[in-house]
Amino acid sequence: MNLLVCGHDSCTVSLRDPETVPSCVFTGHGRPRVPIQLSMIFRPTNWAFRSSVWCWRSRAVLKVALKASDVKSCRLYSTPIRGGVTGMEEILARVVAPLPTYETRDKYPPPPESKSLEFMHFYGSLNKEDKLGFLTKLSQDFGVDHKGVSELALRLLDTQLRDLATVLQVEDRLRYGLTPRYKQLLNHISRVEGGVKFLVDLRADVLEIISTKASESPHIRDLNGTLKSLLSEWFSVGLLRLERITWQSPCDILQRISQYEAVHPIRNWTDLKRRVGPHRRCYAFTHAAMPGEPLVVLYVALTEDISDNIQSIVREFATLDSEEDVNKINAAVFYSISSTQAGLQGVELGNYLIKRVVRGLQSEFPHMAQFSSLSPIPGFSSWLQGLLSQCKKEGRGSDLLSEQEWKEVEQATGAAPGSAAADALRKLIATSEWTRSERLACALEPVLMRLCAWYLYGEKRRGYALNPVANFHLQNGATMWRLNWNADTSPRGVENSCGVMVNYRYFLNDTSKNSALYLQNKVIAASEQVLGLVSQFQKSSKL
Repeated sequence: MNLLVCGHDSCTVSLRDPETVPSCVFTGHGRPRVPIQLSMIFRPTNWAFRSSVWCWRSRAVLKVALKASDVKSCRLYSTPIRGGVTGMEEILARVVAPLPTYETRDKYPPPPESKSLEFMHFYGSLNKEDKLGFLTKLSQDFGVDHKGVSELALRLLDTQLRDLATVLQVEDRLRYGLTPRYKQLLNHISRVEGGVKFLVDLRADVLEIISTKASESPHIRDLNGTLKSLLSEWFSVGLLRLERITWQSPCDILQRISQYEAVHPIRNWTDLKRRVGPHRRCYAFTHAAMPGEPLVVLYVALTEDISDNIQSIVREFATLDSEEDVNKINAAVFYSISSTQAGLQGVELGNYLIKRVVRGLQSEFPHMAQFSSLSPIPGFSSWLQGLLSQCKKEGRGSDLLSEQEWKEVEQATGAAPGSAAADALRKLIATSEWTRSERLACALEPVLMRLCAWYLYGEKRRGYALNPVANFHLQNGATMWRLNWNADTSPRGVENSCGVMVNYRYFLNDTSKNSALYLQNKVIAASEQVLGLVSQFQKSSKL
């Protein structure tokens, strides 16, 4: 008797009635059919089939299941595993080993690799909804033994008057008891091929669950914390490799960095060639456990002075085949940095990448003394529209602009004074129509520049800069150095930040001090230009 194994997600193959075998078994859904001799799978002749078996997604899963079986036979489920609570419970009970006792923690043999592979393949077969249920069950039923922890905590309190050695031993027991049971499984998964990448993607799923509020479970948040802690260890800077990407780099690497570029999208191969060619540098951190996969990518322009617009960097092709003139390279401008792995959010990579790149450029160009970013300001336009709506609602629409500036807006738009002019301005910002009128653009330049300065410098979240890009560079010790008008005239740049960009300059002798002041005292290092614009906002806007 033959069993045809299909890769289709929802197929269930009945062995009693051949006519109930779904058509996908014969069409293959684009995947080759796999005829398997049942006699090859089942050695004991007295085994009887249940009414149905789950249809495995791939031959790899079937192979893993056969390996995992102690009697070298295929595991059968009375219901399809996918989406079934019974199947989830069975596989979790099988692959998540009990936490060894404190005394045997160093002597406990590791589980077979097949269990980690089985978990990976099973999770990969689930849809989004089932992944949520699976992760909830994993985090809730296989986490910390809270009863045991409570007992150890009471025991620790009872030992406070005893000798130090006893106290330390009980503390160590308590520390071990706080280990979630599933942490062992995560560690074992990291040791199989593709395991680290799997866990990075798994955390990306967990982060999406948290951010979308698909689950408010504290157990899911604890799972996220455990994953972040493990990934922070595995991706520590000492284990990362800095690679310079050039036009001679492997094609798959070039393809990946092109796809991952999120700040200034790469349009074509010519565009990519320029960004890794003369007067440009592209660097990436890679990890041995994820070969060929850039983790964070940094693009650098080598210029004579610190650039004040992105057009001169990504849209001009005059230097595509030119030789680098070392005498004209005085500044390094970091114009794009992109993290490629959502699951590594919160794992510090970009900060170390910039520092390593600066050291490398100093070695290559000893005379180079200017290091700066040319950064977008995501969120400025939406913040400004919200502010205009709020001021209108509170009857303070006139507070944002001076009387003369409102008159210029009214004349340029033909709107009546008061709320009509505020509505017109909000519409202009939302649609970017103001860029089509030179008169209106000139009238709005001082307004938008000081509002943008305040957004970057004055708008806070828990005392730190609200804008995520500003917060990143300020944490690194950079100075908020210069706001640039008409710095990004692309539709995306105008839509996101009214075309304004900002330089965060890295004064190497001050970065450590600036970082400490910002992180500890929430003090932002800023230039006279930025502080001047902030002062204008405070005087003109009456807020």
